[in-house]
Amino acid sequence: QVQLVESGGGLVQAGGSLRLSCVASGSTSGFNVMGWYRQAPGKERELVATITSRGSTNYAFSMRGRFTISSDNSKNTVVLQMNSLKPEDTAVYYCRLVQYTYDYWGQGTQVTVSS
Repeated sequence: QVQLVESGGGLVQAGGSLRLSCVASGSTSGFNVMGWYRQAPGKERELVATITSRGSTNYAFSMRGRFTISSDNSKNTVVLQMNSLKPEDTAVYYCRLVQYTYDYWGQGTQVTVSS
């Protein structure tokens, strides 16, 4: 069993930055994919960025150049650095870990960007 705990959300003005962290506890050895997704009110959950345990990254098009995902496998941690934030980035951000047939989600952290 794996648990994911997110932190780092909050309120920021447009143009500002936030850093989200997700710590995975439990058995995460072996190949896995961790990532961040977000869900704005009235919208479907969408991909933000993912990173594999081998370090390969993938970003949603609108986040490229502004967001950076990184991981520390020794600490089972994935970090999302968000720069140049826009009001449309306002959403609940969720951490996800996929390993073999298992799919885990965190509880989410709110990010609010004011104009």
